[in-house]
Amino acid sequence: MKIHMPGLMRETLPSGKTRWRVRPEGRRTVKITLHCGPDDADFHRQYLAARRGEKPEPLRQASDYAKPRSIAWLVNLYLEHLEKRVEAGAASTKTLKKKKNLLARLLATPDRVMLIPQEKLIAMQDKMAATPAQAHAFIEAVAVMYDWAIKRKLIGQNPARGIEKVYAKGGGATPWKLDDIKVFFAHHKPGSKAHIALSVLLWTGCRIEDLTILGRAHECTIEGVEALRWKPLKKGSTEVSIPLLPPLKAATRAAKVEGTTYVLGRGGKPFASGDSMSAMFKRWCVDAGLPQLSAHGVRKGLAELLVELGVSQYGLMAILGHSEAKTSEVYTRRADRWKLATDAMHRLNVPHTWF
Repeated sequence: MKIHMPGLMRETLPSGKTRWRVRPEGRRTVKITLHCGPDDADFHRQYLAARRGEKPEPLRQASDYAKPRSIAWLVNLYLEHLEKRVEAGAASTKTLKKKKNLLARLLATPDRVMLIPQEKLIAMQDKMAATPAQAHAFIEAVAVMYDWAIKRKLIGQNPARGIEKVYAKGGGATPWKLDDIKVFFAHHKPGSKAHIALSVLLWTGCRIEDLTILGRAHECTIEGVEALRWKPLKKGSTEVSIPLLPPLKAATRAAKVEGTTYVLGRGGKPFASGDSMSAMFKRWCVDAGLPQLSAHGVRKGLAELLVELGVSQYGLMAILGHSEAKTSEVYTRRADRWKLATDAMHRLNVPHTWF
C-alpha cells in the first residue's frame, strides 16, 4: 500500500523490517523516526508531532508500566488483547467487563511473579467460599488467561488447571408460568414500560440485552406477513425472523412515549446496556410480587412451552437465535426423551403372540 504524506519516508532496514521517518516542515535535513506504521491507530498523532519537529513518544498501555513478567504485566497484557478483540468485533464488551472484574483480584499485589503457585489460587478460591459461583468464575478466568499465555510462549504451565470445583451448576433461571405472566400484567398495566418489556420478551423469545435495540425499525413484511427481523447482540447468534404477533403489536402501540426502541429508559432514550435493562426488569418483577423470577426465565419458559407444543429442535433454534444444536438441546432433551419413551411403550401395549 502506497502512502503519500508530506515529509513521510519509508525505509527498509538490513533486517528486512520497515521503518517510518518524517522530515519536519521546513527542515529537510532532519528525520524523526516514528514508533509505528500507518496501520496503527496512533500513527496519525505521531506523524503530526514529527511534522512540527517534535519527537513523539509512543502511547503506553498499562502493561508497559507493570513490572516485566509479573502477574500485573500478564493480566494487563491479556486484557489489552481482549480490548483489541472487542474493537475488531470478535468479543463482546460484556465479556471484557466480566474478565476485568474477575482478574482484578490478581492485581492486589502487583509485584507478584507471573506464575502464581496453585496453592495461592486455591487460598483465593477458599476466601470466596460464600459465593461459590463467583469463585468458580474466577478460577476459570485465570485458567483461560494462562492458556492464552502458554500459546504465546509467555509461560510454560497453567497453575489454575486441575483445581477442584467448589460450585455445582444448578438448573438456572426459574421458567415463567402462565399464572406468573397474569400476575405481572395485572400489576403492570398496558402502556407501561414493564408491560411492553415482558410482551417483547414473551412474543419474541429475545434476550434481555436485545430490548436495548429492538424497535419499529426491525419490523418488516416477509411473504406478505408482518414480521420482526434482527441480529441478536449475543456473540455467535444467528439472525432471527419471526411473525409480529397481534398481542406484541398491540402492546408496543400502547406506549405513552415512543422512541427508537420499544422499551425506553429515562428521557425517552434506549437503555444503555443489557445489565441496566436486566436490573430494571428485576425491579419490575419484585414490584409485581415475583422476586424469584427474572428476564432470562421468560425465555426459558417460552422454550419449554414451544417444546411441549411439539416445536422441533431446529424450529427452536430459529426462534431463539441459537447457532448450535447443542444449545437448544438443553430445552428439548427432556421432552424428546419422554416422547420417545411414550412412543416405545405404546408399541409394547399391543397384543403379542410371543408371550
